[in-house]
Amino acid sequence: MDKAFTKGLRLLEVLARSDKPRGITDLAKELELTKSNVHRLLATLQAQGFVRQVPPNSAYELTLKIWELGNRVVRRLDLVAVARPAMERLAQATGETVHLSVLDDTDVVYVDKIESKHQIRAHTSVGMRAPAFAMATGKAMLAHEPDEALERFRPLFKRYTDTTRVTLEELLADIRQIRQQGYATVLQGEWRDGIAACACAILGQAGHVAGAIGISGPDSRLKRKELKQFSEAVREAARTISLALGHLPHP
Repeated sequence: MDKAFTKGLRLLEVLARSDKPRGITDLAKELELTKSNVHRLLATLQAQGFVRQVPPNSAYELTLKIWELGNRVVRRLDLVAVARPAMERLAQATGETVHLSVLDDTDVVYVDKIESKHQIRAHTSVGMRAPAFAMATGKAMLAHEPDEALERFRPLFKRYTDTTRVTLEELLADIRQIRQQGYATVLQGEWRDGIAACACAILGQAGHVAGAIGISGPDSRLKRKELKQFSEAVREAARTISLALGHLPHP
């Protein structure tokens, strides 16, 4: 166990429980650490944006960074609970695996799923990460970002399959089509061979992207015709979840 890391976490907990800024001597006494040790920990946390000094006596208190991180976790938990009924309806309507994903910078993270009852299906697990530029749920969420924000993918492109998009220009072409039709599709696996998918972004109260819902399965069963057929059910699921999260679509 990393002792310095553990001490830093204990320090964060103490500051979080404090009603007012705390000085180094006070913190050192409560944590049973030396003042120099506490000073080093505070300097590290301050450099990372977790604490700040407050005048006039330069005591320390937490910034809102902890709240921001915690709020992201809470939003994910809320999303899972709110989305579950729509996911179940979508699974019943399509018979395919249903995924609920969120965007974490350049990756999608699966936060919930309902497994297809077909023997041949896409194998994924909750908590798994995948490159957003190669996933239908990822592209559905990226379509709500400005083109210049996608520059962050330029050094990350990697060929996973024969159909993986490996340039920013190819990704932007997909994104523009998604914006036009309102949903994303992957006709042949771009991250894993043989997997087709359809997805739509979920919007939150302020119009921000809260996540994405999609279906996936073998491309031998989910061809272009089937994906187009199921796209309305996917879009309806996304609309239902968005409304439940408080999103008010433009009239």
